[in-house]
Amino acid sequence: MKMINETIEKTYGHYPEKVLQFGEGNFLRAFVDWMIDKANRSGIYQGSIVLCQPIAQGLKDMINAQDGIYTLAMRGSENGQPVEKIEVLTSVSRCISPYEDYDALMELARSTDLEVVVSNTTEAGIAYHEGDRLTDRPPVSFPAKVTAFLYERFRAFEGDPERGLLFLPVELIDNNGGELKRIVLQYAEEWELGEAFIHWVNTANEFTSTLVDRIVTGYPRDEVSLFQEKLGYQDNLIDTSELFNLWVIEGSQKWADRLPVHKTDANVIWTDDVKPYKKRKVRILNGAHTSTVLAAYLAGYDIVMDFMKDDTIRTFMNHVIYQEVIPTLDLPEEELQSFAAAVNDRFANPYIKHKLLDIALNSCSKFNARCLPSLLGYTEKTGSLPKCLTFSLAAFIKFYQGEWKDGAYVGTRRDGTEYPLRDDETVLKFFADAWAGNDPDRAAEAVLSNRTFWSGLDLTETAGLKDAVAGYLKDMETKEIRDLMAELI
Repeated sequence: MKMINETIEKTYGHYPEKVLQFGEGNFLRAFVDWMIDKANRSGIYQGSIVLCQPIAQGLKDMINAQDGIYTLAMRGSENGQPVEKIEVLTSVSRCISPYEDYDALMELARSTDLEVVVSNTTEAGIAYHEGDRLTDRPPVSFPAKVTAFLYERFRAFEGDPERGLLFLPVELIDNNGGELKRIVLQYAEEWELGEAFIHWVNTANEFTSTLVDRIVTGYPRDEVSLFQEKLGYQDNLIDTSELFNLWVIEGSQKWADRLPVHKTDANVIWTDDVKPYKKRKVRILNGAHTSTVLAAYLAGYDIVMDFMKDDTIRTFMNHVIYQEVIPTLDLPEEELQSFAAAVNDRFANPYIKHKLLDIALNSCSKFNARCLPSLLGYTEKTGSLPKCLTFSLAAFIKFYQGEWKDGAYVGTRRDGTEYPLRDDETVLKFFADAWAGNDPDRAAEAVLSNRTFWSGLDLTETAGLKDAVAGYLKDMETKEIRDLMAELI
C-alpha cells in the first residue's frame, strides 16, 4: 500500500512559513494545524507551519518522511447520530529538532515571513530552569529557548518594532501567555540582554493567554487496518479527535489578523478576558462530569456514553447544567445554552470510551474547583440549596466510603463491585476515618467541616447543607442511587 504522500498532493505546505509551532504531537495537529489548514483552504490565509520538537525525542523523522501530510478523523455525535469527518491536512512544511540542528531554529528567528509562534509543551513546559544560558544549543526550558529565539530576531532586525511576533501558547496553566512572557523577561534580565531588548519584547510582541477545548484521541492504534482500507493509503500519523472545538484567545484585536483562524467556521473567539470562558468550561463541562459520574458509577455504569443512554441520569445531568449552573454564570445566555447543548453530544460520543473511574481520579479537588462554586453561587442567588448539586456532594462522599485492603483504599458498589479510590494519601486517610463506624451524620459533618478541602470554607455553616447531605447519605443505604436521582428530577 502506498504512503499518504505518494497519493496526496501537498497543497499548502509550500506557502511562506508564517507559523512556528513548538510541539508536534497529536493535540496541536488536530487543533491548531487543522484550523490553519482550514484557513488556507478558505483562501483567507496563505501560510505554512514549521513544527519544532520541544524535547529531544519526537516525531520529526516520521513527519518529514510523509512530507508533513497526515489525516485527521473527527468523530462524534450530532443530534444523537454518529458522525465522522475525515480531512487530509497539508499545511505543515517540515519538522525540525533544535537538538539536532539548532541553526535551523535560529534561521527561523531571522525569517521575514515568520509572524506567529504556537506552543504546547505540557503544563510543565512554561517554567523557569535554573542554569540555562544564551550560549546553550539549545537551552533546556521552553521559555529559555523563546528568549534566545527572540534575541536572535531582535539583533537580526535591529529592534524593528514591526518584526515582533504573536505568541499563542495553549499549555493548560492559568495565564499561560503572561507566564511565558514573565519567564522570558526573567531570562532577559539574568542574561543581561539589555534594556532595548526588554523594551522590544514588551512592546513589539504579543503574548496572549488562551483556553483550548477539544478531546484529541490521537493515533487510532486499534483501528489502523480499518482506516487504511477506508483511505486507500498508509498514514503513520493519523490523528483522531472529537468534533467539538473551541479556542479562546485573550489578546489585542490588532493582532488577530496575524492568524485569522477566527474568520473560518472553527470555533475561535478573541476576547479581552478569557476568565468567563474558562469559568464556563469548568462549571458546565467539567462540572457536569464531576457532578454526575460518581453517582452514575455508584448506579452501576462504567463508561460516560453508557450513562448518557439512561434518561434518568442524563436528565439529572441536564438539570444540574441548565437549572443550577447556568444561572450562576455571567456570560450571554445564548452562549451558555449553546455550549451546554454541545456537552450532551460530546458526552454521548460513540467513538470515545471515557471510563468513569478515570474521571473520578482526585475527585476531592475536582469537586471543590468545578462544582462547589456553582452550589454556593446558586444558594447565594436563590436563598435555597440546589437539590441536584447537593445530591452530587453526597454522592461524592458516598463514593469515598471504603476500607483498606492490602495497602489500597477500596470502595464497593451495591452490586459488590470493588473499585480503587485514587487520590492523595492524606485525602484517603481522612475519608477512611470519616467513615469509621459507617455513620452518615458523622461522615457529612467531618467532610463538610474540613476547610482544607473547600478552600478554607466550613460548609457546615451553609444553612441546611449538612442535614441535606446526611439525609441523602442515609437514603443511599436503603435505596438505589438511580431511583434517588429520579426523585430529584
